[in-house]
Amino acid sequence: MAIGLSEEHEALRESVAGWADRFVPADVVRHAVGAEAEERPAFWPALADQGLLGLHVPEEHGGSGYGLLEAAVAIEALSERIVPGPIVPTVLASASILAADGKAQAELLPGLTDGTLTGAVALDGELSGVWADGVLTVSGSAEPVLGGTLADVLVLPVATERGQEWVAIDAALATVTPIKALDLTRGVARVELAAVAVPGEKVLDGLDLAAVRELAAVLLGADAAGVAQWCVRAAAEYAKVRVQFGRPIGQFQGIKHKLSRMLVALEQARATVWDATRAEGEERAFAAAIAGQVAPDAAVQCAKDAIQTFGGIGYTFEHDAHLYFRRALTIRALLGVSAEWAERVASLALSGISREMRLELPEDAEPLRERIRGELAEIGALEGVEQKRALAAAGFVMPHLGRPWGRDAKPLEQIIIQQELKAAGIKLPVMIIGAWVVPSIATYGTAEQQDRFLPKTLSGEIMWCQLFSEPGAGSDLASVQMKAERVEGGWRLNGQKTWTSVAHVAEWGICIARSSNEGPKHDGITYFLVDMKAPGVTVRPLTEMTGENLFNEVFLDDVFIGDDLVVGEVNQGWKVARNTLSNERVSLSSGAGGTGSSVPDLLGLAGRLGRDLNPVERQTLAQVVAEGHSINALSLRVTLKQLAGTEPGADASVRKLLSTSHAQHVAECAVDLVGSAAVTAADWKLGDGGYWNRAVLATRAMTIYGGTTEVQLNIIAERMLGLPRDPEPGK
Repeated sequence: MAIGLSEEHEALRESVAGWADRFVPADVVRHAVGAEAEERPAFWPALADQGLLGLHVPEEHGGSGYGLLEAAVAIEALSERIVPGPIVPTVLASASILAADGKAQAELLPGLTDGTLTGAVALDGELSGVWADGVLTVSGSAEPVLGGTLADVLVLPVATERGQEWVAIDAALATVTPIKALDLTRGVARVELAAVAVPGEKVLDGLDLAAVRELAAVLLGADAAGVAQWCVRAAAEYAKVRVQFGRPIGQFQGIKHKLSRMLVALEQARATVWDATRAEGEERAFAAAIAGQVAPDAAVQCAKDAIQTFGGIGYTFEHDAHLYFRRALTIRALLGVSAEWAERVASLALSGISREMRLELPEDAEPLRERIRGELAEIGALEGVEQKRALAAAGFVMPHLGRPWGRDAKPLEQIIIQQELKAAGIKLPVMIIGAWVVPSIATYGTAEQQDRFLPKTLSGEIMWCQLFSEPGAGSDLASVQMKAERVEGGWRLNGQKTWTSVAHVAEWGICIARSSNEGPKHDGITYFLVDMKAPGVTVRPLTEMTGENLFNEVFLDDVFIGDDLVVGEVNQGWKVARNTLSNERVSLSSGAGGTGSSVPDLLGLAGRLGRDLNPVERQTLAQVVAEGHSINALSLRVTLKQLAGTEPGADASVRKLLSTSHAQHVAECAVDLVGSAAVTAADWKLGDGGYWNRAVLATRAMTIYGGTTEVQLNIIAERMLGLPRDPEPGK
């Protein structure tokens, strides 16, 4: 996984990583660490020859003509290997000059691209200048300047009578004093100017502090992502082989969850940096501010957790962990603490600026779009149940399924269908649990079962419930004890199910029950379809903490199930159940879950308060906004990977995990904002206080149903990081 998504970006990442492995082995890094004074690395010409300093620079100035995203891909790969030297400051300098107008581009960009010049940028300083006869005379100082000691070109902010302006000067005109740096692989310096005359062509017209900081957030954010990537990978590999108490430490849940959280932080950082490279205008400001808020903190946290995972060896100077920790801390110090970026995020969000995740489809998709639009136009002329049946018959309800229940639609067609349904104002049937049932019956059901149940389920005419959980089998569903006894013509089911959503209104239920006690617990389970009106079925509503009744407990007493209602093979129901659960986790992890707890809802509340938010409230709001944005970015990355025919990977797993808790964070922030009105009863009809109190109670379920947070963390650790599975009980 990396910041880039395309095959080209993956090839670039692998190329850069391969180059770094050849030219920057461990002894080169350690040489930089032990050097008394910072020096330009011996590999610098080879780095420049690879074109890595000018990926974002137009060809007319000697670059490759790509963009900021490609530069970020390269920086991430280099940072993962803690490559020393002024790479990031040089790229930031050329990107800043490129963002300005004037002659400096033609004069400076070729040298910064081919490696004959190195650059550095001051993100802050106390420099002032006076204009006279077309020359700006500058005095003052700026510190700290990353890469300042080795720089040939300094990009500096200057306060003038016209406001803040930016200049690009020859470093030889400045007094540059190295500062003993925390990062042992890259230097920082103090830059002083004493009445330095800067000609007009070296003034970077059109450049401002916001633009420079946005560029820094992207490039240093990519730097941070590389740090986090090493920390995650190295810690996971160590956890697989380090044995304590007779087991690899990666088998302990505490380590699994720590490493999974590290991967979550890494993927959020990648997604926000990636999106910031794509954004423009006000959206660029918003996306870059979120990258500045998220990425540096992710690097610092991953470095701390990696050291904790390594234990004593990670605390030694000889281990590389402290080098990554030092770099992470330096990145955050240079960019400014996340609270400063969070304030920027809050200001933009409260002023109505957000970032829409647009999906640009290829031009050759238009004929497909026109065909789908034509089909939907005919269906749109129908009303009520006839329209729902037509949608189901045409495969629009679950288009990814094979025909006749879907359209065997590839990701591109699925996206176009979603877009055209929305444009036509056509709402799909409400399926709820049926959305999990259909794929299982379509995959494992008999032809008779499919013909009997799927058309009406897809049209929303059959309401389903899921009879899986039991008092002693929640997340551990393979421990179900409901007994299925073989009788003539079918089965007798006896036992209790609980936490069954909509069972009180459902017509049919999907049920797993133990049909054999022989073999492993995952064997001996059979998957049944249960008529909820059958004799022996008793439904008792469970009152939730909201005071509402969505869940139920269901008792089955000698309920007869015919052989024609067994889905899949007898004793092999776990396979069918896993199919159902996979669809459940996707559905339940895709948003606010109908709780009305979304970022737009939260911002709407903030606008109705009639007061300014205090600093603490703004920080909390910014954290929630950033989290929501990262989830949206992860979702878009998943979609783009699917369109490209590749596996979504960690993006999808992280998105699921974040989505379940996101609505909780939204609701908790909202309750804090309403203040004393939060004493109101949890009833959405009682104004903002009641609405958000209901939401804060209702959303507690989201990290439980559909796979608890703890189970999801285990899944990420084992499937994405390759950590060893938990041992069987008693072993």
